[in-house]
Amino acid sequence: MSLTFSFRMHCFQSNEDIGRERLVLKKTAALVKMYPCCWLILVALIPVTLGTNPGVNVKLTRKGLEYGRQLGLASIQQELKSIKIPDISGTERVFPIGKVQYSLSNLQIVNVGFPQSAVDLVPGTGVRLSISNAFFSLHGDWRVKYLVIIKDSGSFDLNVNGLTITTSIAIRSDETGRPAVSSVGCAASVGSVSIKFHGGASWLYNLFTSFIDKALRDEVAKKLCPLVNNAVSNLNPHLKTLNVLAQVDKYAEIEYSMVSSPTVSSSSIDLNLKGEFYNIGKHQEPPVSPTLFSLPSQNNNMLYMGLSAFTANSAAFVYDKAEVFNLYITDDIIPQSSPIRLNTKSFGIFIPQIAKLYPGLMIKLLVKTVKTPIISFQPNNITIQATGTVTAYAIQPTAILSPLFVLNLGTSVSTQMFVTEMRLAGAVSLNKMDLTLGTSYVGAFQVKSLDKVLRTVLELVVIPKVNAQLAKGYPLPAFGKMKLVNTQLQVLKDYMLIGTDVQFMA
Repeated sequence: MSLTFSFRMHCFQSNEDIGRERLVLKKTAALVKMYPCCWLILVALIPVTLGTNPGVNVKLTRKGLEYGRQLGLASIQQELKSIKIPDISGTERVFPIGKVQYSLSNLQIVNVGFPQSAVDLVPGTGVRLSISNAFFSLHGDWRVKYLVIIKDSGSFDLNVNGLTITTSIAIRSDETGRPAVSSVGCAASVGSVSIKFHGGASWLYNLFTSFIDKALRDEVAKKLCPLVNNAVSNLNPHLKTLNVLAQVDKYAEIEYSMVSSPTVSSSSIDLNLKGEFYNIGKHQEPPVSPTLFSLPSQNNNMLYMGLSAFTANSAAFVYDKAEVFNLYITDDIIPQSSPIRLNTKSFGIFIPQIAKLYPGLMIKLLVKTVKTPIISFQPNNITIQATGTVTAYAIQPTAILSPLFVLNLGTSVSTQMFVTEMRLAGAVSLNKMDLTLGTSYVGAFQVKSLDKVLRTVLELVVIPKVNAQLAKGYPLPAFGKMKLVNTQLQVLKDYMLIGTDVQFMA
């Protein structure tokens, strides 16, 4: 069910229109007073966020949910082992002895088993966990007093069988943009309790085990749902480890807060994350906005992450603002094996007037972007289009830079992405380069003659520096000590898809 609320603002209204709207408002206010519960329901149905598309989608499949079931059961078993059952005491009349006072103390659980359990997705709500035919064993001490003066004591073993627990777990977004869970319904029952007494007058206890059986069954049943609720609540500290704001390097950080509450369907749980890069300490929105995209219905892996072109372009915006793509190049950083040298003699071969005007000088190049690079995703292909300039200077003996020319530079590079540990990294290679003359300070010359020189500079200096940055990678969304295994990466239209299994390290 969906509700649509429409709000209209009129700059010019007739008296009749105003009268009608006032009447509607009065009726609405009256309804709210009469039926406040209905108003609360309507408020609850309004989405958490309106009109915000995610940059990153994360999908937990049934396979991932099954892994979570195993981890969750281990947590519940630990909780059950630590359950504190209070001492039990009472008075019963036992034929033919009469009134008997008894007590059971030091009750400790020694064994727990969950032979049957299942986890199911509840669309629109969360998860339902069912445990059946569970059992546990307990050891304790008994004391008895009868016929006024006779006292005795010993030990006993208790077996609880046929435990059934069903709980519904709601999933939402908390105030920090992280997922949070809570138990919204729990039912528990105990099938049977059997007791065996040892030592002393054990024969006497065995005469009224039915009384003890009921007392213990009731006590255990009362403890089960609080125990399960506590185990569910204990998941939240782990969920709070989601890296909602992860530092990438000294320039950038990426935000992974949830832009809406999780979406639960019959096949998966989907988290919609912001997935946006920012300059550290300065959250400026890029000129592009995220567009809605959906992950394919794959379920071979536990987890799927869809990283949109918006996320990549927000990174380009951040690094462009930080001027990371602006680079001064001098001859000392050109490999010695290169036949191209950054001096007026080498450049004089292509532009003779440079050698005549500035003989025997070294040259410095400034490569910089003039607008934010554009990153596009197509099936099996990531392309980056960058537009910039190359300015050449002659370095005077006094260190003054004399401008020689400015070239307009357009480049297209292909990108290969890969996952390394919990980071997404990449490498680029030059596809195409276009040069046109912007300004010449040394007279006319053929720009095409510099194609080989500039391509060499890009391939030997600029591309390796870009790749060194990309090789560091940026952090993927993760919880705690999460490890990705069996990871595969696909590039699709407008986003890349990472399919992976996960392991949580102790």
